Amino acid sequence: MNLLAIGLTSFIIALSGALVPGPLFTVTVGESVKNGASAGPLIILGHGILELIIVVLLLSGVSPLIAHGSAKNIVKFAGGIMLIIMGLLMLKDIRNARIDLSAGGAKGGSSLVLTGIIGSLSNPYWIIWWATIGLGYLISSLKFGIAGIVLFFAGHILADLLWYSLISCAVAKGRKVIGDRGYRLTLFVCACFLILFGIWFVGSMAD
Repeated sequence: MNLLAIGLTSFIIALSGALVPGPLFTVTVGESVKNGASAGPLIILGHGILELIIVVLLLSGVSPLIAHGSAKNIVKFAGGIMLIIMGLLMLKDIRNARIDLSAGGAKGGSSLVLTGIIGSLSNPYWIIWWATIGLGYLISSLKFGIAGIVLFFAGHILADLLWYSLISCAVAKGRKVIGDRGYRLTLFVCACFLILFGIWFVGSMAD
């Protein structure tokens, strides 16, 4: 995998996660009703700040970890299995998938950036993702040094920013921009990618 592939695959994997509604999605919809299309980008700014902190914390412990090939392989295997499971679950739920743009009980008076941080922390899946897939991807990106880490993080955050900005814009305009059919098609493509990339991830353990 080269540098361009790191950025592209990071974008698709992050988009696959963002497409599945969770606490951050609900908060974004609710805040967009009150604050308009700017809510999405500001919430993702908070989300991105938190994830940057996570990346720094993980990297501070990754250096001794990658010195042991067995530990690196365990992390890659766990990340690959998680990707495959995510893809299979997405395929299973596609038939009934739809975008719910109804207001989600927005809370007023709080900073949208802080809301992005709190919304991320309230999702236990987010922690599991970074402990498995995120950590495994960081280890793979490290072979390219700082450039690999930067492209991984840039692709990851760009996917969140684009998707949540789209949702925020859709809510602010009072209509669906992507539609349920387009949403299901996007889910299908991402699910297939997750399964294939998960298989590759497991197969790359010896690299």
